[in-house]
Amino acid sequence: MLSKTEYLFFETPKRRELVNITRRVADIVAASKVREGFCLVSAMHITAGIWVNDEEPGLKEDLMDFLERLAPAGDYRHHETGEDNGDAHLKRTLTGHQVVLPVTGGRLDLGPWEQVFYAEFDGRRRKRVVVKVIGG
Repeated sequence: MLSKTEYLFFETPKRRELVNITRRVADIVAASKVREGFCLVSAMHITAGIWVNDEEPGLKEDLMDFLERLAPAGDYRHHETGEDNGDAHLKRTLTGHQVVLPVTGGRLDLGPWEQVFYAEFDGRRRKRVVVKVIGG
């Protein structure tokens, strides 16, 4: 069994942002030498997620608008702790914090339009994502 673990680091200039990380994840898969297996991509911060979808500006804006309608910026009980990011925690819950992607023939095996995004909901500080490839 082969495995490889790498970390991607982010410090987005905006508080909310989608960053396409597909190429970086694919490069890690290629470097892993895994021919058949899985690639876990997991946001390691409680206000960030991982989203797989199309690289299309309108869709990305629609996602952010949708999340804002479901978890709008505003007053949350979480803010009683001194934080101001209650909505970011909920947005992360809605997108999910990780995905497991197939590796086939030594390559990331995505659908024709699928791309992998780091979804930031409370940016402007250092965050990380773990990418773990495992298989044979």
